[in-house]
Amino acid sequence: MDMYFLGTSSGVPTKDRNVSGMAVIEPGGKYWHLVDCGEGTQHQILRSPLSLQKLQSIAITHVHGDHCYGLPGLLASAGLGGRKDPLKIIAPKGIEAWVMETLKHTAMFLPYEIEFFAVESLKPMAVGSLTIDATALSHRVPSFAYGFVHQDISTKLDHIKLESEGIPRGPLWGALQKGDDIEFEGQTYRNKDWVQVNSIQKKVVVCGDNDAPDSLDGFIEGCDVLVHESTFTAEFATRAKEVGHSHAGLIASYAQSQSIQNLILTHFSARYAPEGKPSPSISDMRIEAENVFQGQLFLASDHTHYRLDAVGSLHQLSPC
Repeated sequence: MDMYFLGTSSGVPTKDRNVSGMAVIEPGGKYWHLVDCGEGTQHQILRSPLSLQKLQSIAITHVHGDHCYGLPGLLASAGLGGRKDPLKIIAPKGIEAWVMETLKHTAMFLPYEIEFFAVESLKPMAVGSLTIDATALSHRVPSFAYGFVHQDISTKLDHIKLESEGIPRGPLWGALQKGDDIEFEGQTYRNKDWVQVNSIQKKVVVCGDNDAPDSLDGFIEGCDVLVHESTFTAEFATRAKEVGHSHAGLIASYAQSQSIQNLILTHFSARYAPEGKPSPSISDMRIEAENVFQGQLFLASDHTHYRLDAVGSLHQLSPC
């Protein structure tokens, strides 16, 4: 799975960062899922390799505007761009009514169907090649984290066993590999007895605003990549709690306690300048997190692209 960041600022955009939006891209790079859709997200998509025609679902973490105000415009652009396939939207209660009223009062016609799912009652749901689930977080309004799971199932012929039985290589082996049973020298050989099935699960958890990382307990199990907001540094820990947010040290400490291998911080307050600039800057957050977290740490910026490989290691690809 890949992760592509469309917006990494909290509250308001800056000259360098748009407000929240992130793509989770299915293996193969064709189909994708959008988590949050702050104002201007569709503009960010135009500067990315993503296509609205290949968008499978939109998951909104909570109702605050920096996470959803770009939704009507994006839906309209998808329609004007010729989208015909239905689109799933998973969101807190209220988003469906708001979107439908917006369509009504702006005379917006969509040439495709929207399927709404209330996140409060969401059960694990297969969308594309991923399974999506959610859990509640702690914020000033109901906020949620989404889990994206990809199950990679591969099959491999038991070469040693086949050779020991004298079954010749060629069409017979090919038939078993495809899932067929075969006949050889008057005997039936069943596919399931000669093929080894390997299943590898990869899980990415993307969080909305959250001042209590331990609300992820249980849900975080099996997580390969945790994407979490880091609105402030520890200097503003009291302020962070008052407004329902985390700071870098808090989430880094939690990730370390849960043995998370890959942590991506995002959703930075506009008060912090880009990395490498004088303090207060994103560099302060990196230092704070590195002091307590021993896994792979990344601080996202707009249009950064990450790939989770087969062995669970996360790599940053070249910026768009």
